[in-house]
Amino acid sequence: MKSQDTPFVGGPLDGRVLPVLLGPTGHPPRTYRIPVPDPAGGPPTVLVYRRAEAGRGGALGLHQGWRYEFDPEGAAGRRPRLRWPRPRRRPGATPGGAPEAADE
Repeated sequence: MKSQDTPFVGGPLDGRVLPVLLGPTGHPPRTYRIPVPDPAGGPPTVLVYRRAEAGRGGALGLHQGWRYEFDPEGAAGRRPRLRWPRPRRRPGATPGGAPEAADE
């Protein structure tokens, strides 16, 4: 597996550079979750970092790499995004727009 040294910004890991495994496309994962054990023996706290572009440089504006930024809201702050959003159906609506037999 290939890894890349990736900087972390914000939160408890601010300023650290950790090796992150790259996926099959050569990019690190979009979110990086770090479980931190509770000293009292309770459930672990999960720190969530989101991938962001490290910047663009030079005259051509080429991609400089990735970094992770701390997300204090964590997983509860964002909903999964559909790639091709479909229109929401109203209750009782039928496909094709024809009225149902019970509606007449």
